[in-house]
Amino acid sequence: MKRIATVLFFFMPGVSLACPAAPDHSVELDQLIEQVQKAPDASTAQVFANDMWTYWADAPDETAQEILDRGMRKRAAWDLLGARQDFNALVKYCPEYAEGYNQRAFVNFLREDYEVALPDLERAVALSPRHIGALSGRALSLVGLGRDAEAQDALAEVLELNPWLPERVLLKPPKSPNTLDQEL
Repeated sequence: MKRIATVLFFFMPGVSLACPAAPDHSVELDQLIEQVQKAPDASTAQVFANDMWTYWADAPDETAQEILDRGMRKRAAWDLLGARQDFNALVKYCPEYAEGYNQRAFVNFLREDYEVALPDLERAVALSPRHIGALSGRALSLVGLGRDAEAQDALAEVLELNPWLPERVLLKPPKSPNTLDQEL
């Protein structure tokens, strides 16, 4: 009953609930980033990366957590439109919570709507500058748009944080000065 009242209250015209600040997990995330950078292999790094998601998906309050979890369940079931509606509601309710933007961007990425995903990824990164998921999503969206130079810069940026990401295969080695002379 409490959940129904919260949802009805949230969607009533003229009524807005105040979303509290997202929990600050920066110390824990910094430690995990340090661990992933020192990981001896991709499997070990993946364990640390999975732990990061626990912190990114820790919503500011119970209402936000319910919306986030529901949207993620819908996305996992490929109800992308339903998931996007939930993430729209989450962003409206918690405009300072990076994961709302990141998840909405992921839904648009899955829909191959990279142009729509990019502003959400930029907002997620602005709110959480070391959010490896959002940084990676930005790089992959740029790849999808064929914006190769920007994509390479974005890939290099995220791989500095996690050098074991599967996306590392997309990073092209820099051209050597000898190669540039031969191309001219």
